[in-house]
Amino acid sequence: MGKFTFRKEERLTKEKQIQELFEKGSSFYLFPFKVFFMPHPDPAIAHHQVLISVSKKNFKRAVDRNLIKRRMRETYRLQKQTLAEIPSLQIGFIYSHKEILLFDEMKRKMLQSLKKLITNASSLKER
Repeated sequence: MGKFTFRKEERLTKEKQIQELFEKGSSFYLFPFKVFFMPHPDPAIAHHQVLISVSKKNFKRAVDRNLIKRRMRETYRLQKQTLAEIPSLQIGFIYSHKEILLFDEMKRKMLQSLKKLITNASSLKER
């Protein structure tokens, strides 16, 4: 079992890579997340890189956006070992619900999103 960490190198921060993810990446929607993903351009990278975002349009107060992002990061961190069997990806999670979900509900939805991501990424690899 891997470490339950979310290090800096696991975060997708480069603007060029983020732009490419949204333009060229595949996506799906699974309430409350819109998930973008694409294979990592550098195959030598052994870990997935993740972007987490919450719309300012839906949540005007920064306190609310930060709470949702903290919960999303924590749920991803605790369940990222489910992605261990697929090659490295760049992943973007966009929170699209208009209300703040409880941690347990968000954790369950994140697990569903990661499982769907595995099936979609494996079909992407087969093409």
